Amino acid sequence: MIIVVARIEVDPTSIPRLRPLLDRMTQLTWHESGCLSYSIAVESESDGIISLVERWENEAAFHAYLATPAMVAFKAEFSAEQITVDARIYDVSGERMLPEAKPPVLTVVGRANGISPA
Repeated sequence: MIIVVARIEVDPTSIPRLRPLLDRMTQLTWHESGCLSYSIAVESESDGIISLVERWENEAAFHAYLATPAMVAFKAEFSAEQITVDARIYDVSGERMLPEAKPPVLTVVGRANGISPA
C-alpha cells in the first residue's frame, strides 16, 4: 500500500471556484481501481491551503489513475491555480486500527455512491 500526502497552496480568491472541481475529483477517484481512500479538503480558505491524503493498493494503481482522462483533465485545470505543491508518496508495509478506534459501520443506501455511514 502507498499513501500520498500533499499540501497545495493556491490563490485564496480561487477557492470558491475550485471547490466544485475538488468535489467532482473526489467522487470520481473513490471509484478508481486500487483506491482505498481519497480525501481532499480546503485547510485554510484565507491562506489558500488545500490538503490531500490518498491511500492506494499499490503504486501501479496510483500511476494508472494519474493517466486516466479525468485526472489528466483535472491536472490541466487545477495546475494553473497552484502556487506551491509539496507532495510525497509513503510506502506502507502494514496497518492496524488504533486501540480506541471502532471500525465504521456502513450501510448500502439508494444514492449514487451507494455507501453511507450508519
